[in-house]
Amino acid sequence: GVVEACLLHMLKRRAAGFLRSDKVAALFTKVGKTCAIAADVCKKVQELQQQVESRKNQPNGQEPLKRQGSTTSKTPVLTPQAIKHIWVRTALIEKVLDKIVQYIVDNCSKYYEKEALLADPVCGPILASLLVGPCALEYTKLKTADHYWTDPSADELVQRHRIHGAHGRQDSPSKRPALGIRKRHSSGSTSEDRFAASAREYVESLHQNSRTHLLYGKNNVLVQPKDDLEAIPGYLSLHQSADSLTLKWTPNQLMNGTLGDSE
Repeated sequence: GVVEACLLHMLKRRAAGFLRSDKVAALFTKVGKTCAIAADVCKKVQELQQQVESRKNQPNGQEPLKRQGSTTSKTPVLTPQAIKHIWVRTALIEKVLDKIVQYIVDNCSKYYEKEALLADPVCGPILASLLVGPCALEYTKLKTADHYWTDPSADELVQRHRIHGAHGRQDSPSKRPALGIRKRHSSGSTSEDRFAASAREYVESLHQNSRTHLLYGKNNVLVQPKDDLEAIPGYLSLHQSADSLTLKWTPNQLMNGTLGDSE
């Protein structure tokens, strides 16, 4: 959606064509007349649109019978959001979106007004450069609305790490060494300190995941659960998701993997 907004900024009426309902389609079609990469994307998008239309027109009971025993003619399942951004999405999955945008920037006078974003000598090339990274990824598994998940509790994460760490070899070359400070006053070996640092690192890393962004974090924030109890220090973090803000707090004992019998 953001890329489409950049592509549509001050687009010339001639470049937008008569397809006012889908100006991005008109832009890609016009660019495809002189750019072979964009022409290939146009063909792929037209094929996807035809498959989606044929799937809508088929009765409910005929499609599974037609597909039975055939894996090559499988129709892709596209969400309404994917169909809405099908042009940019297809170019992104085909890893050519950055090249198409770079071609548009190099020939911006044909498609855009002078004050357009892509006609800017600085912003246009920057946008094309920013798209190089996303185009280098393999979009083999896209998340949809039914794949939402929530983080398990910190206690469960530490227990999982404890079970996993018990079966792992300490001298494994592939195991990342824990970054921790050796306490001189600790008795016995340093295996407990090493585990505590590793468990803390594991819990802290899961405070930010693919669905939430960590906006703020601070350690040793005191929380008093009841009036008659002492304040407990812990790690406070503020996270942003697509539709909400979440405040998390984890006790330091749990972050260190030394919860013991405390409630």
